Amino acid sequence: MAVGCTVTGQGIATNSAVHTQERMNALSASLASRPILLSSLLGLATVVALAAQLQASTIEGNLQKSFTASPGGKLIIDADRGSIEVSTTKGSDVQVQVFRKVSASSDSKAQEILDGHKVDFAQEGNTITIRAKGKNLSSRFWNFDQGRFEVRFVVSVPDRFNGDLKTSGGSIKVADLTGELRAHTSGGSLDFGRIHGQVNANTSGGSIRLMACLGHSRVETSGGSIDVGEGEGELAADTSGGSIHVANYKGPVVAHTSGGGISIDQVEGHFVATTSGGSISATLASQPTENCRLETSGGNITVKVKETVALNVDAETSGGRVSTELPVTVVGEHKHNVLRGTLNGGGKDLVLHTSGGSIHLKRM
Repeated sequence: MAVGCTVTGQGIATNSAVHTQERMNALSASLASRPILLSSLLGLATVVALAAQLQASTIEGNLQKSFTASPGGKLIIDADRGSIEVSTTKGSDVQVQVFRKVSASSDSKAQEILDGHKVDFAQEGNTITIRAKGKNLSSRFWNFDQGRFEVRFVVSVPDRFNGDLKTSGGSIKVADLTGELRAHTSGGSLDFGRIHGQVNANTSGGSIRLMACLGHSRVETSGGSIDVGEGEGELAADTSGGSIHVANYKGPVVAHTSGGGISIDQVEGHFVATTSGGSISATLASQPTENCRLETSGGNITVKVKETVALNVDAETSGGRVSTELPVTVVGEHKHNVLRGTLNGGGKDLVLHTSGGSIHLKRM
């Protein structure tokens, strides 16, 4: 009986192991099939979407207007969607083209969307105004119920003109222009040529590029990088999610980013730069007119200084070392992570602070 009990117990254990192995095999097969199933579903969705687009009705409703405006006038565009492109000429004509393309499930639906988009043109004196607004369509690439609606404004103005451009869904591009420029978009990039005048531009979702500016400039984005070429005047650059680069600027520069590095190739004036997530590099080519400050919570700081510049140096790091190629006269105790002293007898303050990197002072 004892032997029989022993054999019975082994039989039960063997059956349990078999059942466990079978369940594991089934589970493995199920898991292995899921990527295939998911891939198949995605492929089917893609085919359905492509088929819907191929069967969709596409219509265009382009508009064109011409105005006569002397140099020094103003262009106003207030659009609820679409990109804006502004070029310049030597003449006195303002040429406006509005390209509109609708793709929907039927001709009637496409026409309904196009009819619901109202574009008004007006001229008052030397000011040209374009206002466009349509039904509240989805911003997704494709929507089976609402379709797809593309709008693009292409305008040519005299090369000496002012601009006030606004769109809620697209990029803005402006060629070389002499005049004041204001630009705002809620969903696209900003790209400007050489602007001889004040610039005030912001976007909630894209990068900003300003080739050159002669005048006070303020550029701001919540989700991209900022790149500024040469310029003269006050510059304020602010981004919540990207790097900042300033090439060659005459005048005060204030730059702030919450998520990237900052590089200022050369400044004649003074600068203030702060970042929470990157390194900072700057070049001081002349005697600053005000105190300069560079601060970062997560990177190195490197500053090149012309040898004749006189400064009060205050450099400190919590996570690295401070080094200098310049003959700084140390004031107080000298530490590997702290440098306080004067350069060429002292002058405006140069404050350099980082919590997570080293600091380097170099000859220009």
